[in-house]
Amino acid sequence: MSEVTIVQLTDTHIRATGERVHGTVDTFANLTHVLHQLRASHRDIDAIVFSGDLADDGSPEAYRRLRDAVEPVAAELGARVLYTPGNHDERAAFGAELLGSAEAETDQVAEIAGLRIVLLDSSVPRLHHGELSDGQLDRLRELLREPAPHGTLLVLHHPPIPSALPVSQLLRLRQPERLAEVLRGSDVRLIVCGHSHLTAASALAGIPVWVGPATSYRQDSFAPVGRQRGYAAFGYSRIDVVGDSLVATAVEATPAEALYERDEQATLDQLAALAAEAR
Repeated sequence: MSEVTIVQLTDTHIRATGERVHGTVDTFANLTHVLHQLRASHRDIDAIVFSGDLADDGSPEAYRRLRDAVEPVAAELGARVLYTPGNHDERAAFGAELLGSAEAETDQVAEIAGLRIVLLDSSVPRLHHGELSDGQLDRLRELLREPAPHGTLLVLHHPPIPSALPVSQLLRLRQPERLAEVLRGSDVRLIVCGHSHLTAASALAGIPVWVGPATSYRQDSFAPVGRQRGYAAFGYSRIDVVGDSLVATAVEATPAEALYERDEQATLDQLAALAAEAR
């Protein structure tokens, strides 16, 4: 059983009312569909973490639409909401609408049921790649001197790992080795990020890195040579503390016909019976 459950939403790319991303994708409808899934699951959710590109164009209305949709659902679930910006976000509007002040600090730290969550703003104004400053790394190093009961989950927008896809490689976090030096030997158990609009995994300084699926649209990670292609498909991630492990799971949210739906306990009983017969 999970001791802590975090939902990661990334790259929601919300726009003003009536506007669609790439002229087609209703990203607000995607977001509300995901929120409905969270409510309908009746599962305990400790926090909902947004890992950047919340708005597509940084407009205040986009942030208000997102906030007004998310925060009542989070309150109903008893889940804390944490936001960090990405390259499409505009810091002043992001701070004013989501953090209470245009001057609000965008790096944040929260502890939830013994899990420390550190959100670092890796965005660079008017550019699409990511960077972390000397000050950010120094503060992170100092913070990590004291371990947390369930360890630390580090949240960034830009992946600090290489990619076989040229565009993702170009737009990742610059100088990830500087972050690796700070994290090596710390209690950081998982790094989660977004930005690439695909699901991927790797490691930095021996720490697993999870690139969560976007809640707006998906990049084709095996497009024909020389082509970049996107699909109107979307998802999100659940991250669970299970014993000594942090487990990241991609959740498909694109509407599709259910193949089966069974009683969970009946399935567990059936598997236990099969195992007993095999002894």
